[in-house]
Amino acid sequence: MEFFLLTFFLIQFLQKRLETPAKYPDLDKILVFARYASIGLLSAFYIFNSSTFIHWLWYPFVGSLLWFVYNKEEFKVVRPLIHSALPFIGISLIADFAELILSQKIFNQCETYFQAAKVFAFLWLFALWYNSQKQQKALEREREEQRKKDEINEAKKNALEYLVNERTIELTRQKEELQKTVDELKATQNQLIQSEKMASLGELTAGIAHEIQNPLNFVNNFSEVSVELCQELEEEIDKTSIPEADKEYIKEILGDLSQNQQKITHHGKRADSIVKGMLQHSRTSSGTKEPTDVNALADEYMRLAYHGLRAKDKEFNATLTTDFDPNIGKVAVMPQDLGRVFLNLFTNAFYAVAEKKKLSKGNPALENYKPEVKIVTKLFGGKLYIRVTDNGTGMPENVKAKIFQPFFTTKPTGQGTGLGLSMSYDIITKSHDGLLDVETVAGEGTEFKITLPVG
Repeated sequence: MEFFLLTFFLIQFLQKRLETPAKYPDLDKILVFARYASIGLLSAFYIFNSSTFIHWLWYPFVGSLLWFVYNKEEFKVVRPLIHSALPFIGISLIADFAELILSQKIFNQCETYFQAAKVFAFLWLFALWYNSQKQQKALEREREEQRKKDEINEAKKNALEYLVNERTIELTRQKEELQKTVDELKATQNQLIQSEKMASLGELTAGIAHEIQNPLNFVNNFSEVSVELCQELEEEIDKTSIPEADKEYIKEILGDLSQNQQKITHHGKRADSIVKGMLQHSRTSSGTKEPTDVNALADEYMRLAYHGLRAKDKEFNATLTTDFDPNIGKVAVMPQDLGRVFLNLFTNAFYAVAEKKKLSKGNPALENYKPEVKIVTKLFGGKLYIRVTDNGTGMPENVKAKIFQPFFTTKPTGQGTGLGLSMSYDIITKSHDGLLDVETVAGEGTEFKITLPVG
């Protein structure tokens, strides 16, 4: 019975202490088998009327069980408790050997001591197991308390990390806002500096143009008067009685003088147009934006530019194509300034297609050429997109790079001041905070692209 209790409680202790059913199912099967084997030995012992042979089978059974537990690494933590069973087993083994080798009388005298020793060893064994179990429970309580503390600390840590992250996000957002404000201030500063430079340049240009205007008017006026005087002088010579050879000579001189004066008049008017362009370029806009029907404004200046060129060249014809977005409505712009931009772009477009039409004469590759100027408007994503396209002569890359520079022109002398596109660029980019760009292919056509913010 003692060995049965020893093995039963040992197996129970191992299963509970190490949680073998959940953690070590293979080892738990062996322990369960050992439990059933101990029950079988106990039943056989009583069935066979306290058989001595069955009694001695307990030793190899218990020894095998202890040896199994001792040699498994999973049972390492309970090895010290296995040692506590050895005194009981040793005393039981000595008592059984003593019963075999001693006489019944002597053994009866010692049996009481053996029984007392076995009881003491058995109690000591269970005391150690109980104390171990108690320590284990205390340790588990400590672990549970520590786990709860760890959970609380982890919760505090997570809360702190959340607060730190939230604060970091807030600081990052504030930093981005400050950086955005700084960038806006720098952009505003640069814009103010540029505006101041342009204003100073405009004042300087206007002053120079006004100073040039007066002597230029005198040159133009006196050159025209000189031409008239040459005509009058030629008429007076016809009335005088001098040799015809002298008259012809004098008339040739007067003709050359008149021709020189006409050239002075022509180039004086050319200089006058440049000065007027400079004054127009330097003129300070009122800066007042008004709700304007951009589609109607573009159509008006398109036809104005077309008929202006038709007045100079009656043979010129071109297809006018419009693709207006009907949903645009009225947009806040400076109508006079934007009208000047349209007029410049359309004038250049009609000039380009007119030049290509002239080149098409006698050129088989262009015999089917039909001049066309097209304008497209589109409102999308809070921006107004305007495209002015022609199928004219186009521009090479070296010309495209300079197209918005003041006084740069590809037109022959007398036909362009080189200020129209420069002025248009300033109106779109500075007065309307928009974009003006150009795409062109030499010999195929040009497209000017205007982008204006709306709202």
